Amino acid sequence: DAADNMVDLALQLNNNAEMIRLTQIFRQQPRNAPDSLSVLYCQTAPRNQQLQGLFQCQFQGVNDNVFTGNVALGQPGTRPLGVNNLNPLGSCPANPNGKIPDGVQLVTLVNSPGTGAGNGAANPAPAPPASSSAAAPAPTANPPANNNNNNNNNNNAGGGNATGFQAQNARDAQALNQQFASLTVGSACTVGQVACLSDGSFAQCPFGTFVATPCAGGTQCMALPLVNRVGTSVTCTTAEDAARRFEAAGVSGGATGRQAAAPAPAPAPAPTTPAAPPAGNNNNNNNNAGSGNATGFQAQNARNAQALNQQFASLTVGSACTVGQVACLSDGSFAQCPNGTFVSTPCAGGTQCIALPLVNSVGTSVTCTTLDDAARRFEAAGVSGGFNGSQ
Repeated sequence: DAADNMVDLALQLNNNAEMIRLTQIFRQQPRNAPDSLSVLYCQTAPRNQQLQGLFQCQFQGVNDNVFTGNVALGQPGTRPLGVNNLNPLGSCPANPNGKIPDGVQLVTLVNSPGTGAGNGAANPAPAPPASSSAAAPAPTANPPANNNNNNNNNNNAGGGNATGFQAQNARDAQALNQQFASLTVGSACTVGQVACLSDGSFAQCPFGTFVATPCAGGTQCMALPLVNRVGTSVTCTTAEDAARRFEAAGVSGGATGRQAAAPAPAPAPAPTTPAAPPAGNNNNNNNNAGSGNATGFQAQNARNAQALNQQFASLTVGSACTVGQVACLSDGSFAQCPNGTFVSTPCAGGTQCIALPLVNSVGTSVTCTTLDDAARRFEAAGVSGGFNGSQ
């Protein structure tokens, strides 16, 4: 529906071909994958013929044979509408060779929406030439002038003595984060670019100036180094996760290259109002949550968070709620309750919405994070069973 609405707007704006092209790519962006399962395909035909034959790619980290809700491959919804045999699995028209690296925005990898695009009156303009770089960093505002010799363009970035492409990726990401510090909503950009703004929000460039999408609570937008190939990605993450990535690359100075030491873990998000909280004494309402022998408020916070995550597994867009509540939905998105039913906000690629235990006070938080980060938090609290108590 979101893609159809965007095409509707493009048609109203004098058949804006570039907006249609970007919308066609947006339609194929991989969805966040709760529990590392493939995401079911929409089985409703789009309103606009420009979107006919388009469907999302899958992220590389998902299970090809099991979809959200433990639906086995071959069951309804596990193949794109009108496609009998998708080969390779996880591919899409814009990226027909396979799945997308975890956490990467499709628009940074492709210029063309592929041959599945509809052939309506408002066909998109020819895509700009692809970059000659084999694996270029995600396009951002004011990128280094020469991506093939970034050592000359990030003299203020942190160094250390690390070598190799992973270390260079980290230095390139530091240089980008320094540039992002001066960007705000309305800053000039090239259509299709992504960046972070100085307030920590994620930004896209649909019409020549940046528009912002806030990151979920406890996270902020940062450029991060890729691990398996040359390049960087731009996504919402925690300060703690970003610090680990730069440290793992052997580069000092943190996310900006200017920090004297690795940043301290981000403060725990403020306690939130969970959806359908357990009634009465929480100790009596999470019998299915993992336990171990841990005691103290941090362990109890973890068990309460596990109980919430079990409840969240049954929530969807439109589920009843109390105004002001926040929750996670079964598709891994973050949800708010403005008018008595939940509306969702997708988490950034490679993350999903999870209830987490607070560290410094009694309570839980609801935020978008990586599965690895969530697992570490429950382990640190001394509670077994992972984020939902059943792992």
